[in-house]
Amino acid sequence: MDLDAVRANIRTLRGYARGAEVMAVVKADGYGHGGLPCARAAREAGASWLGTATPEEAFALRAAGDTGRILCWLWTPGGPWARAIAEDVDVSASGHWALTEIVEAARALGRPARVHLKADTGLGRNGCQPADWPELVAAARAAEAEGAIRVTGVWSHFACADEPGHPSIAAQLTAFRAAVAEAERAGLTPEVRHHANSPATLTLPDAHFDLVRPGISIYGLAPSPEVGVAADLGLRPAMTLRASLALVKRVPPGHGVSYGHHYRTAGDTTLALVPIGYADGVPRHASDRGPVLVAGAWRTVAGRVAMDQFVVDLGGDTASAGDPATLFGPGDAGEPTAEDWARAAGTIAYEIVTRVGGRVPRVYRG
Repeated sequence: MDLDAVRANIRTLRGYARGAEVMAVVKADGYGHGGLPCARAAREAGASWLGTATPEEAFALRAAGDTGRILCWLWTPGGPWARAIAEDVDVSASGHWALTEIVEAARALGRPARVHLKADTGLGRNGCQPADWPELVAAARAAEAEGAIRVTGVWSHFACADEPGHPSIAAQLTAFRAAVAEAERAGLTPEVRHHANSPATLTLPDAHFDLVRPGISIYGLAPSPEVGVAADLGLRPAMTLRASLALVKRVPPGHGVSYGHHYRTAGDTTLALVPIGYADGVPRHASDRGPVLVAGAWRTVAGRVAMDQFVVDLGGDTASAGDPATLFGPGDAGEPTAEDWARAAGTIAYEIVTRVGGRVPRVYRG
């Protein structure tokens, strides 16, 4: 993991933000890159907020010594609201049940909670529907007047910002501005209004408001091909996934390879065993398709990806046990990228990097 790349990406994104604050989203263990090291690097590069999905992710940041602003947004009934309030974590409410539990926890603790109210402007996931929004903001204003909470944010999330020009983008911005106006009419004065994820940060200045929330772009990956190529956006991939060959051997023509023998050798050839598999995050869907740099050239996974290993056919080339096999990286040395693996597996680069398993050692530089 290249932490200098994370720092450089944050600085690039701050340039795109044009004065809006930057929240570095470090959920899912920093999109598989390591939440704590990446959070520190993001802070060093000027991220004024950190964003997490679960309370446990936020608490881990606090336990590691982070004292800055953190927003945690994915809650279920009975969650650890009191601990979040005690540890100065901003929390999110999308409906009355959440606001009620936050207020109860704050009363019991004797200190106000910092709350971001989330509006559903069209994504259809979390967030309060427009019909229920006036009631939610009125209840929040009453709780604020009581001293139980402080509404520090109003926010939402895009559905199709990674498809520039999609008609839902303008509709969601209109809905968000209406939600903010309703909150202000109710007497709320949120510290930050925020709607922009990575693609909106990169392509929609009108959506920046007071704060942007880049996620995947922090780690140097483009949100989608429609938004652009990482290098053209000024982003550098931070993760390189590499293994050492466990075995190299000669086999005859017609030799079956891996489960089901979906691959058979066309002639005398050399097979190399790469000791990483779907338990480590290598997509099984990329069997017979996943690209790997071995012995100076791109190879393709030969046969099925197994739980702990897969095979590449080197043809007439030579290699030795211990030589590197690079699944993906920034592409500087001609290796495949996470985007190449995403295309091979029929998925998105987000899934490729976040699924790298816990038994794969993380080595940090920078």
